[in-house]
Amino acid sequence: MIKNYLITSFRNLRRNWNFTVINITGLTLGLACCLLIFFTVRYELSFDRQHKEVERVFRIVQHNKADGDKGYNAGMPLPALAAIKSDYPEVKDLIACTYAMRETLVTIGEGASRKKFSEPFYSVSFIAPEYFKLFTYTWLKGSPATSLKNPGTVVLSETQAKKYFGDADPMGKTIRVSNHRDFLVTGLIKDPLPTTSFPFNTMLSFSSLKDYGSFTNWDDWVSTYGGGQMYIRLPESLSKERMEQNLAIMSKKYRAPKDAAELELVLQPVDDIHFDNRTPNYAGRTISKGMIWAMVLIGVFILVTACVNFINLATAQALRRAREVGVRKVLGSTRGQLLRQYFSETGILTIVSVVFALILAQIALPSVAEILNIQSKGIVFVADPIILVFLLVLAIVTTVLSGAYPALVVSGYQPILALKGKMRTTGSGQSNLRRGLIVLQFTISQVVLLGTLIAYSQMKFFRTMDLGFEKDAIVSMHIPGQGPGQLETLYAKLKSEPGIKDMSFSAFTPMSRSNWQTGFKFENDAEMLDFEVVMRPADTAYVKTYGLQLIAGRMYLPADTMREFVINEAFVKKLGFKKPEEVIGKRMAIGGSGVKLPIVGVVKNFNTYSLHREIIPCVLTTDRGNYRTLGIKLAAGSSPALIEKVEKAWTASFPDFLFKYSFLDETLNSFYEKEEKLFDLFKILSAIAIFIGCLGLYGVVAFMAESRTKEMGIRKAIGATAFNIFSLFSVDFVKLVLVALIIASPIAWYFMNEWQQDFTYKVNISWWLYVAAGIFAIVIALITVSFQSIKAALVNPVKALRSE
Repeated sequence: MIKNYLITSFRNLRRNWNFTVINITGLTLGLACCLLIFFTVRYELSFDRQHKEVERVFRIVQHNKADGDKGYNAGMPLPALAAIKSDYPEVKDLIACTYAMRETLVTIGEGASRKKFSEPFYSVSFIAPEYFKLFTYTWLKGSPATSLKNPGTVVLSETQAKKYFGDADPMGKTIRVSNHRDFLVTGLIKDPLPTTSFPFNTMLSFSSLKDYGSFTNWDDWVSTYGGGQMYIRLPESLSKERMEQNLAIMSKKYRAPKDAAELELVLQPVDDIHFDNRTPNYAGRTISKGMIWAMVLIGVFILVTACVNFINLATAQALRRAREVGVRKVLGSTRGQLLRQYFSETGILTIVSVVFALILAQIALPSVAEILNIQSKGIVFVADPIILVFLLVLAIVTTVLSGAYPALVVSGYQPILALKGKMRTTGSGQSNLRRGLIVLQFTISQVVLLGTLIAYSQMKFFRTMDLGFEKDAIVSMHIPGQGPGQLETLYAKLKSEPGIKDMSFSAFTPMSRSNWQTGFKFENDAEMLDFEVVMRPADTAYVKTYGLQLIAGRMYLPADTMREFVINEAFVKKLGFKKPEEVIGKRMAIGGSGVKLPIVGVVKNFNTYSLHREIIPCVLTTDRGNYRTLGIKLAAGSSPALIEKVEKAWTASFPDFLFKYSFLDETLNSFYEKEEKLFDLFKILSAIAIFIGCLGLYGVVAFMAESRTKEMGIRKAIGATAFNIFSLFSVDFVKLVLVALIIASPIAWYFMNEWQQDFTYKVNISWWLYVAAGIFAIVIALITVSFQSIKAALVNPVKALRSE
């Protein structure tokens, strides 16, 4: 019996090969998308789940209640570590501070054999032994309890050790960090999993941090560094709520009353760090759970679109198969047997599609992984049992979704009516169903298309918005250290180059991922005000180099330490002054300093953070000890060889370090990498959804053209033109696309408006986007319909009238 079902199914599929190809193509694309989305969702949800009892491990985060959801800061003041250990001994061995470094130079060996490695942000970090009581690592050599106990020790990941020392045993060897201090290798661990928010591969002993001389203040409860974070494991006897109450008590004990009232300390679950867009993490990668479920929804939509194709084509072919059903029923077939017959056909299509989808998904995986920033090297879908189980479930669901309705409809035909050929597919419930399903397909397609257009508008807005400073033709590079006269020597070597227009030494570029926020005291206030300022230490050429606009007062005078301040408009407004001139001459003290210095100028607002955040109060001042960036403004038409000259001068000034540079506009574009990748994903998904929808539309029109051949012949015989016949096929489908646009527009607006909530600066969703989406969908539908309608219109009416 099963053999008979299969033979008959193959025969029917071969006979209607064109519809079979359409169905397989649509299902293959739909299943491949579902498979890749399942893999992506599974990957994202597995972040930081590898640690034992991770549900009891938390990151201590500062929350400025005045700033709401924008006021979360992952950085913690360093004195809090000793305070928590002292005041709450039950957790003193369960709390650890991780002080991750910015881009760091690591040197191996001496003399001619010396090798230099530039390690990226946060891959090198100072770590205390307590860290390994919170997080799970596989140790190959050394001990979590002792390897980082002593100053001057380091633990390397397996890949990092191989990079530094090749196949040699790294234990007992030394590395030099930033040409500042040697560290002895005392431990070796397996590489962190890709799904981690802690991508440390070079772990330095935390006890070395003070001696190392990082920019830290062990007595400052105000200033924070984003790379200095604190983590705590709570014993079972201590609840999250109770510990947060303890932190509030500690804050009141050590902080100024205003700071303690404004800045609350909250515990953020470690397994939630990856999904919280309010705070960054060391991996530099977050994704909201809302976005994950949106991906799941899109995957479901695309699969439904593919299944709709099958239903549409199957019901369209119902008339052709009516006599077959009548004969089978007359010969004794039961409805159950007919159901099994049609489900076997659907099953064969699904199985073939699953195989093709598996191949297509494996081929597409590297490209998709690159777009979504997923590490996919070495992943083979057929070797993953969870993937195979998912595919099996997906195949069953697809078979049921695609085959249930057509099988029930066709198997329910009355044999007498079927044999007399009195079954109809037009003007009936089946016809209305097909129209409804086409509307559903194009609704899904246009929701994704509108999302793509809105994402494009937002990204264009980011690229063209006035940031308050110049970003084009500016090259920035890291300054690794400052010996006596080094900055002046480098400046002297570069200032004579004709291609260099301006240059400035500073701590940061105007907009930067690295930021220094601190409190301040204004005028005669004895306590700090209830908001922080972002610092931009820089020399006097900073304003000219980056094109900032001085709107009141003057630029501060040259100095090596803080002597005078220039502030931005946002700071003036926050202080309550109406005009920038009113603040000139006022005095303030920054951070823990008790010395109040004058404000001598005001600059026009410029963005210091990405466009996810609003412009906040900013202070420019001289502070040579914090200059870590050289910005060079290139003249128009500068030769590429100029960079080589800059490198030569830089290398002569810092021979022990590696030269690296970046163009400021490219760096700023990278701030929106997540949004750019989302836009790329939208483009791909919208193209697939539209393509699958057009496949189904093409199939339905093809069947309609075939079933109405005689009608077309009569119309042509009485004078209908090819355009008349094209219009006959097209008008109904254009109406359906317009209905789909009306349904899709509010859905797309809602979801994209929610997505835009992550941005302080966002583009308005204009009406023309909906018009553009509608026109595009109509054009695509007309092109799809035209293939078959024009073919039908050009058929010789004599041949058409002879057809049965």
